Amino acid sequence: MGGGGGERNSMGVLVPTVNAGETSAPAGAETETEAAVVGTEVVVVTERVAEEEEEVDKDILCPICMQIIKDAFLTACGHSFCYMCIVTHLQNKSDCPCCSHYLTTNHLYPNFLLNKLLMKRSARQMTKSATPVEQLRQAIQQGCEVSVKELDNLLSLLMDKKRKMEQEEAETNLQILLEFLQCLKKQKVEELTEIQNDLQYIKEDINAVEKRRIELYRTRGRYSAKMRTLVDDSSAMTVRPPLRDEGSGAIVSSPVNLQEQGRAGTSQTRNTDTRAPRNPQIVQRKDDNQGGSDSQDPNQPGKSLARKRRVHAQFNELQDCYLQKRRYWARQSQKQGERVANIMNREGYSAGLEDFQSVLSTFTRYSSLRVVAELRHSDIFHSANIVSSIEFDRDDELFATAGVSRRIKVFEFSSVVNEPADAQCPVVEMSTRSKLSCLSWNNYTKNHLASSDYEGIVTVWDVTTRQSVMEYEEHEKRAWSVDFCRTEPSMLVSGSDDCKVKVWCTKQEASVLTIDMKANICSVKYNPGSSAHIAVGSADHHVHYYDLRNISQPLYIFSGHRKAVSYVKFLSNYELASASTDSTLRLWDVNENVPLRTFKGHTNEKNFVGLTVNSEYLACGSETNEVFVYHKAISKPAARHRFVSDDQNDPDGEMGSFFISAVCWKRDSPTIVTANSQGTIKALVLAA
Repeated sequence: MGGGGGERNSMGVLVPTVNAGETSAPAGAETETEAAVVGTEVVVVTERVAEEEEEVDKDILCPICMQIIKDAFLTACGHSFCYMCIVTHLQNKSDCPCCSHYLTTNHLYPNFLLNKLLMKRSARQMTKSATPVEQLRQAIQQGCEVSVKELDNLLSLLMDKKRKMEQEEAETNLQILLEFLQCLKKQKVEELTEIQNDLQYIKEDINAVEKRRIELYRTRGRYSAKMRTLVDDSSAMTVRPPLRDEGSGAIVSSPVNLQEQGRAGTSQTRNTDTRAPRNPQIVQRKDDNQGGSDSQDPNQPGKSLARKRRVHAQFNELQDCYLQKRRYWARQSQKQGERVANIMNREGYSAGLEDFQSVLSTFTRYSSLRVVAELRHSDIFHSANIVSSIEFDRDDELFATAGVSRRIKVFEFSSVVNEPADAQCPVVEMSTRSKLSCLSWNNYTKNHLASSDYEGIVTVWDVTTRQSVMEYEEHEKRAWSVDFCRTEPSMLVSGSDDCKVKVWCTKQEASVLTIDMKANICSVKYNPGSSAHIAVGSADHHVHYYDLRNISQPLYIFSGHRKAVSYVKFLSNYELASASTDSTLRLWDVNENVPLRTFKGHTNEKNFVGLTVNSEYLACGSETNEVFVYHKAISKPAARHRFVSDDQNDPDGEMGSFFISAVCWKRDSPTIVTANSQGTIKALVLAA
């Protein structure tokens, strides 16, 4: 027996952990032991029930689909299946899936008992998974016997629960509403503070402008009074009668006449000039006109009205520009202290107002583009007319054009503007082996011009000798862009479809630096103030800004365009413009790594339409055969000009037939030279 007990101890599950020989254990220990035994038995029973349920579940599974049997049918050999499962099986075979006994559909019988059990089991599972409310509803619907008192108690509990839930829901709704109102209040207070600050800026600027106007009126009044005094004095001296000597009756000259007589050869001219302004009122009106009145120029009132209309047409844009500049300078003054806040220019304007006045003056000055010259780039030997690039030289005296005609043509700008269109001929013409994509003049050596072509060759030309100075053939695919460095004239950079940016030196035959990128390169440009920084426009929709001293990764990546970046150009050392085939231009600050503005109005979805910039304006082409000009502070176009087709096959001048392919500003000038895919080149000037 002892051995049997020891064997049972070794089984472990139902035996307490204490040894049977330790009979001197305290009562508390026995109680704990009994509790442990009971707990263990409960666990074992639960596990057995679960195992039995699992076994039952296995018994009610269809041997074919291994799911709980639906519409159970019994075979002659005693196996149960889903009706659809066994019928489908017997269509292919005539045996039982379980025992392989011969079987046909005539040997199938409904298993009513199993179906009933399955229905009850399903009902039990639904009851277990049902919520208390569903269980209560089912019990009442099934005719559960409940007394009136119990129903009253139940209804009372339900009403209490309902009131509690309604109160909690109301509190939650009020809390959400309160948080919303507090957030709204905070937002509106911030907006109100901003509006109050803006109003304060506007009041200060109105006072400054009115003060300046008063000063101008006073200055003009003093000037007019001085001019009237001078005219009156001159008139008095001119009409004063000569004096007669009473004794001799001879005419005695006045001091003025004596002085004039002493000036040989000039007395008649002086007398004529002195006698000319006999009507002081006429002179006064002339002086007033010279003092700045709008009546000085007959067209002045019309020009002023046109400028006011442009202000109202772009009022929202100008308002945003004014507030942006005013707030920016206010933040700058807070950062740098009160000493900067009180700095005014000589007109009494704050920095923000002075900055905006410059924008307003330049933006409203022009509203259209006027054609001053036109010529054709095509010739009888080349049917291809697309001009891919136009570039002015260092002194803006010459401009070069290039495109798919495989020719570089250099024109003298003054001759193009002043001579008839029929007499226009290039002063230099150079042939190339391949179609050309881009040109760039050297800023130091006037006669050096770089080009990139469709074969990936970068060439440096001497325009004087019309010969190539250097040829670089490292690019494996078409080179889209080339640019000379302004601060280091022997350096130039190029970008290609081979996803490489290469830096070259005219003193070396091989590239000095290569940047491998993951996408095609559409445009490259040196920062005008640095030989170490370049901007790269890529087909990956981004602008990459590199420091050439560390090319392992870009210094900045400007994101925002939705398609390939086709052009990059610098307005200044810190302002960078980019163009994309998403029909937008964007302006970036390369020092602060922030976007400044997005320009929309033109259409550009697939072609290279050109981009050119100066210190104030951006200009680009459009696939509607139009040139668009934007002011850098305003997102909408300031002026536009449409090329009219002169193609006989296109009598209506359909804009979709041609597109602008190249544009270039004449530096520090409102003049721009443009070309379209038809080969027409026009010199345009900004006009009111």
